[in-house]
Amino acid sequence: MKDAWIKMWDCKTTVRDRRRILAGLGAALLLPGCVPAARGQRVIHRDDFRHGLGQWIVEAERPGRFAAANGVLDIDSPAGVTLWFRHRLESPVVIKYAVTAVAEGGPNDHVSDINCFWMASDSRIPSGDIRERPRSGAFADYDALRTYYAGIGGNRNTSSRFRRYIGRAGDRPLLPQHDLSAPADLIEPNRDYHIRLEAIGGRIALLRDGKLMFELDDAEPYTAGHFGLRTTKSHLRVRDFRVLRP
Repeated sequence: MKDAWIKMWDCKTTVRDRRRILAGLGAALLLPGCVPAARGQRVIHRDDFRHGLGQWIVEAERPGRFAAANGVLDIDSPAGVTLWFRHRLESPVVIKYAVTAVAEGGPNDHVSDINCFWMASDSRIPSGDIRERPRSGAFADYDALRTYYAGIGGNRNTSSRFRRYIGRAGDRPLLPQHDLSAPADLIEPNRDYHIRLEAIGGRIALLRDGKLMFELDDAEPYTAGHFGLRTTKSHLRVRDFRVLRP
C-alpha cells in the first residue's frame, strides 16, 4: 500500500493510472483486518472476538458463560463479573466498542448494567498494575482502584452514573450531573449501542451513539491503566473492540 501511495504522487503517473491506484487503495481498506480509523486516529489495539479470550482476564463472582467467537464477546453472568483487557493503556487514548443488552428469555437476560472501568490502577500495589492482584468479581472489591467508572442502566436499569474512583474502600464520589435516570439515559433491550470512551489529557468522557453522556475536566487525570468491561446479573454481547491513539 505504501508503494501505491508513492506512485500515486509521482509526477510521471498519468491521471488514468492515478484513478486506478485510488480504486485499488479503496478496495484494500475493505479487506478483512483493515479497519480504517477516523482521520488523525491510529488503531493501537483491537479484538474482533474470533479467537477466544486470549486478550482478556475474567474476574467472576460466580461461574457464568464467557466466550469470544464469531465476532462476538458473549458475557452471560448470574453475578458480578469484570473482563479486563490485558494491555495497559496510556493517555491520550480512545476506546470504542458496540454492546447489546440481551433479552431473549435467558436466566440472566435482565437488560441492565452496561458498565466499564478505564485507566484503572490498583492503589494497593506499588506498580498499580491490576493484573498483579486479582479481585473476586464482587463490586465492592473494586473500591481500591483509581479509575473512571461508568454504569449505564445500573440498579436494574433505573440509573446511569459516572464516577472517579479514588482508591478508598466505600468511597465512590458521585457528582449530581453524573447521576442520570431519564428513560433516554437507560437501556433498551436488544439494541446495539456504540460506546466511545476518552482519556485525553484532562478530558474524560463517555459518548453513546455519538451523544455525550458523561464528561469530566479532571485537574489530576489518571493517565495510565487498564480497561475493563463490567456487568452483574446480566447478559451482554460486545463487538468490534478498538483502542485508538487520537
